[in-house]
Parts: sequence; structure tokens; C-alpha cells
Amino acid sequence: MVSLNDIVVSTSVRVGGNKFDEAIAAAIKRKYNVAIGERTAESVKIEIGSALPLERPLTMQVRGRDQVAGLPRTIEADSTEITEAIQEPLEAIINAVRAVLAETPPELSSDIIDKGMVMTGGGSMLRRINELLTEVTGVPCYVADQPAHCVAIGTGLALENLDILRDSLSGESSPYD
Repeated sequence: MVSLNDIVVSTSVRVGGNKFDEAIAAAIKRKYNVAIGERTAESVKIEIGSALPLERPLTMQVRGRDQVAGLPRTIEADSTEITEAIQEPLEAIINAVRAVLAETPPELSSDIIDKGMVMTGGGSMLRRINELLTEVTGVPCYVADQPAHCVAIGTGLALENLDILRDSLSGESSPYD
């Protein structure tokens, strides 16, 4: 939670796109007995992955190695099973968001309810993840423009405005402490 050029509340979880990919690969291995690589799992996530079930499920041909025969094999996966596969990493993200919202000072809570929260990073490009977070928190959730580039763009802006941010970087306490 950032306010007045300062971090008010924060938490960190080691969950992101790679955890989604690992969960997808494990689910395909478990259900179809087919091993897929990281790139294939990421492709499945991008092509048919969704945080919530889709009205019309998407399907995709997935190529991997049959665990029994050791030969190449193609299966058809659908977005519903991928949504189920990524529930554990999604829960970790949901719990982190809830924890930050629970620690947010009351003075900022009304702003959050009015303006919502903004997601950044590659993981925020997962279909319907913003809808899931809105549903479970009751707080509007939006995906930033160019979410995969936000950190780099923000770092550049911070460096251009370092004089404004010096107080925040010095470790002085927040006005919300």
C-alpha cells in the first residue's frame, strides 16, 4: 500500500507466474500422465489460463512426453482444468492481498473502496484475476496499463524524481505509524 510517496503496508509472497506454470505442469502430469516443460506450461497459462471459470471454456492442444511410454503425446486441455490447477497459488495471492487490506489504516480505507487497487506485473495479465480479487475482497481491482513493464517504468520515474523520494528512502517513519 503506497500513499504520499511512502509504503504504508506491505507483504510479500513468493508466488508469481512461475508458480502458476509449475501448478499447470503438475496438474497435466497428474491427470494425463504427460510431462510438459516450463515453456509449454507458460504457453498453456497464457493461451487458456483463467483465475475464474470462463463462460465458454477455451481448449488447447498440449504436447508433452507420455510418462509410461516415453513417447511424444498430444492431449487437449481446457481452461476449466487450468483454473482448478492454479487455485493454490491464487489462494496465496488472495491471502496476501487480504492481509494488506486488513492492516491498512482506516484513513486510507475509504480511498481504497472508492478508487480500488491496481495490479501490476506479468501475473496480473492472467484472465479474470482482477475480477477474482474484486469478488473476494469487495474492493474494485484494476490491471495497470502495461502491467509487465510497470516496475521498470516506475523505477525510471523514481530515479528522475529522486529528490522527492529521498525522505521515503531515508527510513523515516510513515505519517500513518
